Amino acid sequence: MLKPRKGEIRKPTKTISGITPVAVMLPPRKCKHGACVYCPNLGVPQSYTPKSPVVLRARDVKYDSFKQVVGRLEAFKVMNHPTEKIEIIIMGGTFPEYPKKFQYEYIKGIYDGLNGKVSKTLELAQKKNEKSKHRCVALCIETRPDRCSDKDIEKFREFGCTRIELGVQIIDDEIYKKINRGHTVQEVIDATKRLKNAGFKIGYHIMPGLPGSTPARDLKLFKKLFSDSNFKPDQLKLYPCQVMPGSELEKQYWKGKYKPYSKDKIAKVLIAMLKEVPRYCRVMRVMREIPPEFLVSGTKRIDLRKDIEEVLRGENAKLEEIRYREIGFALRDSREVDLNLDLKVTKYKASEGEEYFLEIVNKDNILFGLLRLRLFGENAIIRELHVYGQSLKLGAKGKLGQHTGLGKWLMNNAEGIVRGEMIKKLSVISGVGVREYYKKLGYKLDGSYVVKKFKSNP
Repeated sequence: MLKPRKGEIRKPTKTISGITPVAVMLPPRKCKHGACVYCPNLGVPQSYTPKSPVVLRARDVKYDSFKQVVGRLEAFKVMNHPTEKIEIIIMGGTFPEYPKKFQYEYIKGIYDGLNGKVSKTLELAQKKNEKSKHRCVALCIETRPDRCSDKDIEKFREFGCTRIELGVQIIDDEIYKKINRGHTVQEVIDATKRLKNAGFKIGYHIMPGLPGSTPARDLKLFKKLFSDSNFKPDQLKLYPCQVMPGSELEKQYWKGKYKPYSKDKIAKVLIAMLKEVPRYCRVMRVMREIPPEFLVSGTKRIDLRKDIEEVLRGENAKLEEIRYREIGFALRDSREVDLNLDLKVTKYKASEGEEYFLEIVNKDNILFGLLRLRLFGENAIIRELHVYGQSLKLGAKGKLGQHTGLGKWLMNNAEGIVRGEMIKKLSVISGVGVREYYKKLGYKLDGSYVVKKFKSNP
């Protein structure tokens, strides 16, 4: 790779949403329930290929989490990206199914890698990271809906996890049996509720085109994700089903029992889905990055999202989903940005609680920042605070988006809602590296959360 010119940020979209994402890959292991019919068998973590970039990096260091983190930090520095605010994404399998000792050592290795120093315990590594140069502001773990017990969730918080990605694929028990998924829709519902009550931001992996489904069925069940209060995820990854080598689905394909959607059919399904996504949900990714040589059948266009969004912009479609509206992408595309900002609140019921989605937007619906507040019973918890725009170094002065006081604006309004409901305590699920920020706002560490208590209500 050529060295960037002075002031140039190579691949700027990597940090355009306000954080620097560092993906670490788990070593391969078989799932306890067996293998879903679409999962390949290629000697690497299930659902990945030997040539996936994150797999190549991980294999080079024998899946050592410390070395993976250090390597990614160096790569981002070379590309001139800021590395102060890091989101860790643990990929490659159902993390709670790994041995308990391995989980703690792997997580500790991540914090040690960020700190540039090996600590004696996970707790000490996290404490050091609160003021480290490379702070873990968010940590994401992938798991299955049937591996989200109260004990699992307690451990997630001990690790400093703030976001969970659930392999949902489709909310249909009949199809779950066809694909050997190993869990039920009810377990999706139960996991979603437990995670939201614990303050986690929740992402679903959704897979149109599974055996037994049709475009009409996919869209019907997709709409249910947002019409049924048992679901309502905060984020989505849309991964159309593809035929990969070594999978059970490959056998079905060659026998003529399964045929993946064509590129045009996938595009139509994805366009219809994107139009249904509400303003409180972010579509993180569209399509898996699978090298063409590892596709037996299915579209090879990993950049299909770009084509789809061009079609939608050409139609002047008013998409509500978060990523489509972010300030960073508006600036990247050289769009004019009105700086007269307002705070908008969307209230909706989800998982037997009340969700308040606060966002700072302009008249064109461009998004500058958001906050997710959940009320259930006598409890109030902030599940996410995020200010968008190009990630900035800690202490750097911002002009748009980050470091311009938008976070405080959102927090003050969330506190006002809580006090108005006569709730006396507000908790925040905080990444380890953001604790210092909340301390400045009057919050104190209580277990793995930061908390503010209100002496009197208005």
